Amino acid sequence: MSESFPRLSARTRRFTLGVPRGFTISPDGGRVVFLRTRSGTDPVTCLWELDTETHVERLVVDPRTLHADDEDLPPEERARRERSREAAGGVVAYGADAALTRAAFALSGGLYVVELASGETRRLETPGAVIDPRLSPDGRQVAYVTGGALYVQDLASGRGEVLATPESPTVTYGLAEFIAAEEMDRMRGYWWSPSGDALLVERADEEPVDTWYIADPANPSRPATAQRYPAAGTPNARTELFVLGLDGSRVAVPYEEEYLTTAAWDDHALSIVTMTRDQKTLRLFSVDPATGLSTLVREDTDPAWVDIVTGVPAHLDDGSLVWVATSEGGHRLFVGDRAVTPPTLQVRSVLDVDHDSVLFSASGGDPTDVHLWTWDGHSLLPVSTRSGVFSGRMSGGVGVLSEQSLDAEGVSTTVVRRDGMAVPIPSYAERPGLDLRVSLGRSGRRELATAVVLPSWYEQGSGRLPVLMDPYGGPHAQRVLNRRGAFLESQWFAEQGFAVIVADGRGTPGRGPAFERAVLGDLATPALDDQIDALQGVAEQYPDDLDLSRVAIRGWSFGGFLAALAVLRRPDVFHAAVAGAPVTDWRLYDTCYTERYLGHPDEQPEVYDNSSLFADAPKLERPLLLVHGLADDNVVAAHTLRLSSALLAAGRQHSVLPLSGVTHMTPQEVVAENLLLLQVDFLKKALG
Repeated sequence: MSESFPRLSARTRRFTLGVPRGFTISPDGGRVVFLRTRSGTDPVTCLWELDTETHVERLVVDPRTLHADDEDLPPEERARRERSREAAGGVVAYGADAALTRAAFALSGGLYVVELASGETRRLETPGAVIDPRLSPDGRQVAYVTGGALYVQDLASGRGEVLATPESPTVTYGLAEFIAAEEMDRMRGYWWSPSGDALLVERADEEPVDTWYIADPANPSRPATAQRYPAAGTPNARTELFVLGLDGSRVAVPYEEEYLTTAAWDDHALSIVTMTRDQKTLRLFSVDPATGLSTLVREDTDPAWVDIVTGVPAHLDDGSLVWVATSEGGHRLFVGDRAVTPPTLQVRSVLDVDHDSVLFSASGGDPTDVHLWTWDGHSLLPVSTRSGVFSGRMSGGVGVLSEQSLDAEGVSTTVVRRDGMAVPIPSYAERPGLDLRVSLGRSGRRELATAVVLPSWYEQGSGRLPVLMDPYGGPHAQRVLNRRGAFLESQWFAEQGFAVIVADGRGTPGRGPAFERAVLGDLATPALDDQIDALQGVAEQYPDDLDLSRVAIRGWSFGGFLAALAVLRRPDVFHAAVAGAPVTDWRLYDTCYTERYLGHPDEQPEVYDNSSLFADAPKLERPLLLVHGLADDNVVAAHTLRLSSALLAAGRQHSVLPLSGVTHMTPQEVVAENLLLLQVDFLKKALG
């Protein structure tokens, strides 16, 4: 008997195991190094290399041969993986030198360096468990963090020295603080100079941040875990920057803004990007590493908020700045002071700069497609032309193209050589075994991007199906994309007898700044109104197929908030809900995310009240299942527990499913599998 979808989805980490990722292309384009597990059910990630001329693929590092596949991770690494949503183990990240001859990585806290040509791997002695090792550009030194201190070790002599030692238990050097990793997509806290003789290093002090305690009620003998959590309106960690020379020099790089969003150090400039606490001003500085003095290069402002875009700042060979900013109603690519993309092309990220060419991702008229484009110094050129979701890398005139679509299963990865020849990098991912029946389109008055997922066995017009809304619904994230992987769980729910609707409302990316900023000051009303708008629009398109007297909604994280919100405020539309890890009071969520949309809670308390759920507790009249991981350090379990208390105080019946030892990701196989089964059982009973 073949495995059920819930079990297979859990074993394969939602079918991400076996998919190649983490690509680095050598400067001459002759080799591509990447990460991949050896099968679709193997959670141990290995390091591989592809020769683009001979098409020969070679396994470089298998953690099992190093006897390091049974992971014992330091707490800082567990936190880093939670922030990056890393579900696999093994070599999940690596740092290579500029020539791509060596790579450094951490396994179970140990530091390893591999010679890529021979595969010779050695473990280096360190004073403690290692976090985020990175080679210098010349490959002669490796930097890493242990115990909050930043070390550099010479590979030839084996001699190591500490460049910065924390002055107190709340201080770390070289690590991204919680907010940077969770909300700004910055996972690193230090940057090598191009010459390899110095590093730009972040010093983070969490002393001002409130301490929360994550308890494990299933094991009362264990003490609660103390965590510094910067809730909305409370202090963030204090961050500082220093240029630390290998000669022992230390130069401060002062800045006034609350947030360090990113930094970059190339042959043209040492650059830092900062953002004010209200997130309405973004500043790019060029820093003199010898003195620490900063020169303002660019300042972007927005009355709502400025956007943090990955991949910038960067520079072309001639020193021209590559940047992304909002202009004339669009997210646009700038080269120097000139916008080189039209406002109708919504730039999402810069993926690589290769000499005089820029590779970037963007959406045009259809937000469900994410295409690749290049700017070659003279004109815009589309890299991908078929409908789908694309990503890639580019170096030495060679590209790596990853493609997903509704027409094919999984991720297709191809290396495109300078002569145009395509060399595939195979994926070992498991096949989900589902017959997808997904229709993408627009629905409702606002023409929202919507997917309608019907059972594969259903014959249209043969009877009305109960409806399951399956949104995320929050800003800066999408559920409706032109790729099969986005709808696997939705299709499985459809196979259980539901018509599933997935809709992206206002706040989601791909349609331009005005559409995204419509949630400013209110995370509840636009999100809920748009789900209803989409439901009504789909009902008009499928008049004989949807039973609007039986409408349920499920979601996780923001989607969990939206699901609970739906049955509390619109029981006339929604008849049951499963709310997973919901944010129930935005005062309990973090500073950067929450204040971007709702401002400071002391300045706008009524905005927080309107977007939170506690006052709505007495209104509950529909079945509601609250699910929460008790070890969640992102949306802490207090959200669900406080809502449950408010519901109990109001005499409103509801169900709570606590998940012992489970974080926000729910990576445990048994939990992930049975969670799907329990949701279906609850929804079927609730809808009759």
